[in-house]
Amino acid sequence: MNIISQIGTALLMSLGMFWQVGWSLALGFTIAAVIQAVIPKENIQKKFGKSGVKEIALATGFGAISSSCSYAAASTSKALFKKGASFISSMAFLFSSTNLVLELGIILYLLMGWQFAVAEWIGGIVLISIMALLVKATYPKNIIEEARHHQEERNEHDHHQAQADGRSFWEKIKTKEARIAISQNFIMEWSMLQRDLIIGFLIAGFVAVFVPHSVWGILFLKGSSSTLQVVISALIGPIIAILTFVCSIGNVPLAAILWFQGMNFAGVLSFLYADLIVIPLLSVYKKYYGWKLMWYILGIFFITMVLTGLIMFVPFALLHQIPNPTGNIQAELTQFSFNYTFWLNIIFALVVSYFLYLVSFSRKA
Repeated sequence: MNIISQIGTALLMSLGMFWQVGWSLALGFTIAAVIQAVIPKENIQKKFGKSGVKEIALATGFGAISSSCSYAAASTSKALFKKGASFISSMAFLFSSTNLVLELGIILYLLMGWQFAVAEWIGGIVLISIMALLVKATYPKNIIEEARHHQEERNEHDHHQAQADGRSFWEKIKTKEARIAISQNFIMEWSMLQRDLIIGFLIAGFVAVFVPHSVWGILFLKGSSSTLQVVISALIGPIIAILTFVCSIGNVPLAAILWFQGMNFAGVLSFLYADLIVIPLLSVYKKYYGWKLMWYILGIFFITMVLTGLIMFVPFALLHQIPNPTGNIQAELTQFSFNYTFWLNIIFALVVSYFLYLVSFSRKA
């Protein structure tokens, strides 16, 4: 296979990945857009001032129904923190808004199986629990207070969500203003995520085609003891995530490729969890909070992600529910057919077209 043919195959694989998950992205963005349009954040931000179980649970629930974009989650988490929310509650929101959102689970189910979707959702709770315990055990009071008053640099990913006026959820949702706000939030979510998604799909496609299988065998210690493979994979997962720069849902396609190339279940999970410590986001944390808290976040998050990957491996292994990658992913992603994916993509393409029309209409009005 010559280089031109390989590039073509890589691009086709990238397109195939996007085709498989396109409708689920649109579904998730729509749900998030509705919630963002009709539920005022100010009413929830007031409840995050402490680091108790109640406040952490509330922050976790709020994050789970919020944006799946890592940059948007970081921006909202910062806003909560700067307005008086506790550091742990703010970080709990950050974890849940990128690990517990609906669209992420759907995409994992479609590309890798139900085990990864369940491990991601349950793992999100474990992540938050471990993070809270580590922060309480190492709480750097001076650094956190300094970060709360840090004069932040402007970040290109900051944004403001559109909201509709009204007395209740159903009153808002029925109005034309609400439909326009939902459309604006949907388009904004896509505009924030499109770069990460495109880069993620492209990296996954090119990695699958150009990286020799033997390289993966060396990296994942094939042939060594299973225990060593599990531990090393869990440690390597976040490092790969950091170096590939891919965050948000964009890291799922690459996770699928790593899985099919032989990465251990624990390593794939720790890689998925590590979308919050990629280099671009570390730069965002530095702008928001300063260098000291950025390094603290990196250390706490890295340990949390490795431990959670290892912890989530155990029950799936004991229950013999760790799946084996089957089939030929390259063949699966480069073949198209008129199945349910085709029709769901058509339906949501029409929904997106309607949103685009409403946004265009609102700008002309």
